[in-house]
Amino acid sequence: MLPLHSCTCCRSSAAKAFRSSPSLFPFSDGRWNCKFPFSAARTAGPSSSFTGDSDSDGDQESVDSKRTNYAGVRLEETVDIKSGKLRLDSWISYRINGISRARVQSSIRAGLVHVNGRVVDKVSFNVKAGDKINCTISELQQLRAEPEHMTLDIVYEDDHVLVINKPAHMVVHPAPGNTSGTLVNGILHHCSLPNVEVFNKEALSETDDSDDDFDSLCINQSSSDGLESHSSMREASVRPGIVHRLDKGTSGLLVVAKDEQSHLHLAEQFKLRTIKRVYVSLTTGVPDPAAGRVEVPVGRDPNNRVRMTAIAGSVNSRRARYAASRYKVIEILAEGACAMVEWRLETGRTHQIRAHSKYLGVPLLGDEVYGGTKSMVLSLLQPRTPPSMRGNILQMVSRLDRPCLHALTLG
Repeated sequence: MLPLHSCTCCRSSAAKAFRSSPSLFPFSDGRWNCKFPFSAARTAGPSSSFTGDSDSDGDQESVDSKRTNYAGVRLEETVDIKSGKLRLDSWISYRINGISRARVQSSIRAGLVHVNGRVVDKVSFNVKAGDKINCTISELQQLRAEPEHMTLDIVYEDDHVLVINKPAHMVVHPAPGNTSGTLVNGILHHCSLPNVEVFNKEALSETDDSDDDFDSLCINQSSSDGLESHSSMREASVRPGIVHRLDKGTSGLLVVAKDEQSHLHLAEQFKLRTIKRVYVSLTTGVPDPAAGRVEVPVGRDPNNRVRMTAIAGSVNSRRARYAASRYKVIEILAEGACAMVEWRLETGRTHQIRAHSKYLGVPLLGDEVYGGTKSMVLSLLQPRTPPSMRGNILQMVSRLDRPCLHALTLG
């Protein structure tokens, strides 16, 4: 596939040019307005597919369709902690590798956890050394997604695939408490598909040890087309197929398969890392050196379940998996207060770009979770700003509401 580039794109099969979205680069002086080619690509149908270099998206959430969904997993252990007490949900989350705390809490509330032979349905219950825990993980719930009319920024479309420029703050798929306004809702309307039941992804969206670079979003279509609804997530019909994901705060290109065969083709290519994806970001400070390769494992932060961390040392352990990122500084901005950085990833770990940029000491601008806070940005900008302009800087920084990360190229 010839490269697709996002932002204010021209919509044509002929070669076009367009510019990067200025909303990602609040401190740019306007010089970095490179033009990028766009052309129609081969389809991902039976005889053709997306192809490209071996790069993958580290900011996406990736799930192997063969990976366990944890339903029915049982844990029977005696608590072994040196001293003090620990929350029940925290202890179980630590003992079952890769499961989300939300999934554990759902199981506790369902009465599937026993402590010393008694049912405990309070997630904050404290356990202590010697307590005997018996836990069974609950089945994945299903969520109904309704087609919704919304404006989609479609970069490319044919009979087999749809490439969308996802805006920041849009959630890709439905989740508990957030079943509308997602990209899936919009795709269902755009493709004229009926209501679907989507497996609850809460246990999967926080998976920290995924070694795959694609997401098999499974949707059971209950309509007149004769497709059966399956209880097994691996057997679910994919309509539409969200092949990979981007974080809610990340903007940029995302490909959707319109049919099952295209989904299988694309999923295989994501798994083999033959699809090229390029990201651009703004960092707090300038990476040193200006170009390089970060080869540091990434795993769940034991002190914060919503955050990943780069952990130097052994890989493929309970805490971290191998991760590698290549980066280069495109432009130094605001006299070194921040920089525009291009990322090409060799692996696709959850939050990989965000974790590796923090490891380099230059967290992404606006990334409150990883240290690119408004106060840090101000501390870097204000000394380099004339007093008469500091009010403008303060106003500009106050508008930062997401990590400055954009999926620029897909091909």
